[in-house]
Formats: sequence, C-alpha cells, structure tokens
Amino acid sequence: MASISSLGIGSGLDLNGLLDQLNEAERGKLQPIEQQIKTQQVKISAYGELKGALSAFQTAANALNDASLYRSLSTSVTGNSVQAAAGRDAAMGQYSIEVERLATAGSLASARLEVELDQVLTDSDQTLTLHFANATGEAPQAIEIDIAAGSTLEEIRNAINAHPEAGVTASIVNDGSGYRLALMSSETGEAASITDMSFSDGFFADGIAFSEAEGAGAIAQAGENALLNVNGIPIVSASNQVEGAIQGVTLSLTEEGSSTVKVEQNTRAVREAITGFVEAFNALKETIGELTAFSGDSGTAGDLLGDSTVRSIEGRLRSVLTGGVAAEEGGFAMLGDIGISLKLDGTLEIDEQRLDEVILNEQDALSAFFAGDSATGGLAGQLSETITQLSGNSGALGGAISGAESRIVSLNERHVRMEQSIDATIARYRTQFGQLDSMIAQMNQTSDYLFQQFEIMNAQLGRK
Repeated sequence: MASISSLGIGSGLDLNGLLDQLNEAERGKLQPIEQQIKTQQVKISAYGELKGALSAFQTAANALNDASLYRSLSTSVTGNSVQAAAGRDAAMGQYSIEVERLATAGSLASARLEVELDQVLTDSDQTLTLHFANATGEAPQAIEIDIAAGSTLEEIRNAINAHPEAGVTASIVNDGSGYRLALMSSETGEAASITDMSFSDGFFADGIAFSEAEGAGAIAQAGENALLNVNGIPIVSASNQVEGAIQGVTLSLTEEGSSTVKVEQNTRAVREAITGFVEAFNALKETIGELTAFSGDSGTAGDLLGDSTVRSIEGRLRSVLTGGVAAEEGGFAMLGDIGISLKLDGTLEIDEQRLDEVILNEQDALSAFFAGDSATGGLAGQLSETITQLSGNSGALGGAISGAESRIVSLNERHVRMEQSIDATIARYRTQFGQLDSMIAQMNQTSDYLFQQFEIMNAQLGRK
C-alpha cells in the first residue's frame, strides 16, 4: 500500500482537520481534572490567608500570656534636668531630683608647635605616655602609645585614636599661631581626666620643639563628677548615666535643675496588649467573613464558603473564649468580667470604662486571668495552644492544607496518565487515517484506470 506523507492528499478529504477536532474532543476530558486542581490551589491560598490571620491572633494572645507584662513599670518625669527608665527591679514611688552639676570629661591641649601639618616631627621610633587622674584605681593611670619614626602631627593624632586603650580622643587645634595636639577623655568624671602627656627623650627631630612664647604652654581642664541629690540624699556620679540612685531606675542627667520622677505601673503597655488582642481577633473574624461570603447580587462566593474546616476553627475558638478560666475568689473567670464581650456577629467589643478600671486597680487578677500560673493556665495560653493544635499537621487547618496538597498531587498524576492516553489515542487515529487515505488513494487510482479502459473499449466499439 502506498505511503501518504500528509493526511488528505491521497483521498482529498480534510483528514487533518478531522484529526484536530478529535484531538480537541479528547483533550476536553482533561478540563474537569484541571478545574479540580485549580479549585484545590484556590483553597490552599485561602487556607494560607486564614492561617496568617490565626497567627496574628496567636501573637496577640502570646503577648498577654507573659506575666511580666502585668508587673512592668513606667516612669514619668516632670522637669527637664533628667530622663528616667525603669527596669524590672524598680519600685513604685515618687522621687525629687536636684541636679547641681553635670559630669564632664577632662581635656588637655599640648603646648603650641609652630610647624606644618605635613612636617615630619620624629626621626626615630618614640613613645608618648598619657597620664590620668584615676582616683579610684580601677583603670590604668598611664597609657604608652608607640609613635613611628617619620610621623607628622596628623600621624601622631591618628596613632592615639587607633590605640584601643588610649582613653582619649585626639584632635588637632589651630590657635592662630600654631598647632596643638588636643586630647579629650573618652569618659566623664574626675577619675577619667587626662592630666598630662609626656614625650620620650629625643621625641622630636632636630629643629622641632614646643613654643616658649607667652600663652603657648599646655592647657588642661580637669573632668568633673556629676552632683545630684535624690529626695535630699547627695549623690556623686562619674557619669551622667546614673544607676542605683533609685532602685531599678536609670537616670540620664541632661541639665542642671529640678525634676520629679514618678515610677508607676505601666498601664499603657497592658492596655495596648489587650486592645491588640481584641483587634487581632476581630481581624480574624473579618478574614473568615470574606472567605465564606456569598453575594446574591453578583452570584460570587468566597473561596471557603461552606468549608467545614472554617466552621471547626470558629467553633474551637468560640468555645475557649466563652469557656473562661478557673478563678480564685475575687478573680476574673470570663472575658465579660474585664469589660470584653462577644457580640452577636462573633466579634469582640471593649467596655472602655470597665477595662480601664481593671487595668488601673486589678492587674494581679488580670495577670491570673490571661497568663495564669503556667503556659496554658490562663485564657491567652489556652487560645495560643488551641491555635497551635489547629494549625498543626493533625489539626483542622493543617490537615485541610495537607489534604488539598495531596489531592493536587493525585490529580496531577491522573492528568499525566490521561494525557498519555489521549496522545496514544490520537496517534492511533493518525495511523488509521493514514491507512484510510492510502486505501482511498489506491481505490481512486483503480477507478481512474478502469474508467480509462472503458473509454478505450467504447471508442473501439464505435469504430466497428
């Protein structure tokens, strides 16, 4: 049988067009699988959005599950002489602060050198020694700094600044008649004051010396300790950062004058944490509402409309929120006790006045309600644990995500198998069409031959 290189040439039929139609019809069998894959992908995306809202709510719950939140203290300052920060060891109280003097750093400027900045001052390796007051004996009283041969005044300055234990910052000052090497103590207070700088024998190269003109000598200014009193008690500090004057409170002295520091419970932090908790839950409810919504006007539905996973999550959270905690006498057992109520639409609402009263007067009971005496002893811990369970691989949400991912894998495998089957079917059709095309072509050739023979026979009969 003759071979046909292109379908339809032998028979004159549009076999390629017919094959394309058959291919399209066969591939239509893939559309339901592709739609199912798309549906599962949309669900996974929606589950991810729900998981993000759950995570944000869990973070807000964890903030309330920290007992230290309800013991935190804050400071308020009246006056401009100090700033204050309270630590965990601070005690509540009010303190009168009088700053008589700020701590200052000592400085020392060398005698004048009538040289150029790029002029070489040393012709051999030398040593520069810095001396400090160090009345306490806690730091070295002298620091030796190596100065290389051929150093200029700028290079001497750089060598001082590069020394890790120099205890000073060096600079160069032009006093109008020459240059001075100026040193400023890195720390404030009398003990850290730099008192002298001495140069080793033969430090300067020939022709280089300090000026002996009037007013050209070294200039020193001693550092001073800060002087203040707290509630009438005098205090001396080498630094303007004063710790220990008030237990657990760090004072930052800013200027001379009077200030009042008040250490009190940090009600603002607790208020913000509870407000954040309510807002995070309401945001979660809003996300759920969007994912399960249905619009009759447009006929559109949320990606998780009617999803049992969402109902399970809502039910578990509602159960914990309304279940409350076991409370001692005089304590809080339900959200409503502290001014938070569950509305008909499932969101939380705050009674501002009641909540403010609780935060101001009953923080210990508030701590017991939200944080409890263990990781899951309070309402916040129970909610966090519930969300962890829901999001885990065996939980409602984690299981739903894993199930959707597994279905996509299975559907993709099914899609591949069906594609292979369709390709095999189309290949079989192509072979059969090729055979048909060849057969019809051969029949046409036979028909043409017979027609010619009949024509010849008719012509011969007509001549007779």
